[in-house]
Amino acid sequence: MAAVNNIEVYLDLLSQPCRAIHIFLNCNNIPHKVKTVAIRKGENRTPEFTKLNPMQKVPVMVDNNFVLTESDAILKYLATKYNVSGNWYPVHPDQRARVNEYTAWHHTNTRPHAAKVFMLEVLLPHMTGQPTDPQKLQRALADLNDTLEKLENMFLKRQPFLCGDDISLADLLAVCELMQPLGGGRDILKDRHKLLRWKSRVQSALGRSFDDAHTVLYKVQNRSRAKL
Repeated sequence: MAAVNNIEVYLDLLSQPCRAIHIFLNCNNIPHKVKTVAIRKGENRTPEFTKLNPMQKVPVMVDNNFVLTESDAILKYLATKYNVSGNWYPVHPDQRARVNEYTAWHHTNTRPHAAKVFMLEVLLPHMTGQPTDPQKLQRALADLNDTLEKLENMFLKRQPFLCGDDISLADLLAVCELMQPLGGGRDILKDRHKLLRWKSRVQSALGRSFDDAHTVLYKVQNRSRAKL
């Protein structure tokens, strides 16, 4: 492994990309320190945090004096700098291109479509005190369903993981997003057996780090169940 640096990561574990980074660091035993930024409390808008990231978003990584934002960039930086298993972000151009292909697609498909369902069923009702708009929810679920179809047929196909035979950054980013609707008590994979088997393989590969990162989301899920 490269010389140990004082990596600090600013995370809110209710955020899907933050969970991906948390899992990656722990799964690969990369020394780091987590600094929690509670977005619901406005801690991302403090002068100190705004100096780190003027966009006032998490995650943020600080490696000595090097500050990096955006989860995709952070994960690829960590996978490149540290001597982690090559399957995460392969060196071979064709294999790396497959990971890049998915992560580029991810940010306009998996991420916004899964996040919108969570926003409609959890965040907006909590913020406004108003019930979920059923028409908006149906449109969001239709968009998400189309994304899930593409995940199965365009990326997963008949292979174990999204980009081949081994877990990669693509699987990590995807699984964290697809977990998010659970916060509202909605299991979007329950009728998709191919994706359920994929999720099981991903969880097995990630070990304890998966559940550790999702503890906050599980608590939100339990609160949603209690309201039913």
